[in-house]
Amino acid sequence: MAGFLIVILILAAFWVVAVMPRRRRMQSHQAMQDSLDVGDEVITAGGLHGRVESFEEGEVRLEIADGVVVTIDRRAIAAVATEVEVEVDADDGGEDIEEEAPEEEENQPERTNETPPKPS
Repeated sequence: MAGFLIVILILAAFWVVAVMPRRRRMQSHQAMQDSLDVGDEVITAGGLHGRVESFEEGEVRLEIADGVVVTIDRRAIAAVATEVEVEVDADDGGEDIEEEAPEEEENQPERTNETPPKPS
């Protein structure tokens, strides 16, 4: 009886650790694809960036450059592109940062420009 309970606990732990997070990711990805609208900037699974032109049955027409429109499967859209805001520290003041020269290690032998004698 105790062995059966241990197996059940291991299966439950596997379910919580492996299956539930994957299911949540799939649901959120499906919700993202369902919320797409014409004009959205998207990134495909292959890495193409483009703007949604129109939707057809299971397909999306995507403009990847001026006048260049490709048709892709709707499931190939990996993410909606968002702009990243860059924060600049106010106390930086635009001053140049000076780099310090690396310190020499004490255990290193002295280097000289002399060449070693050639063997005869």
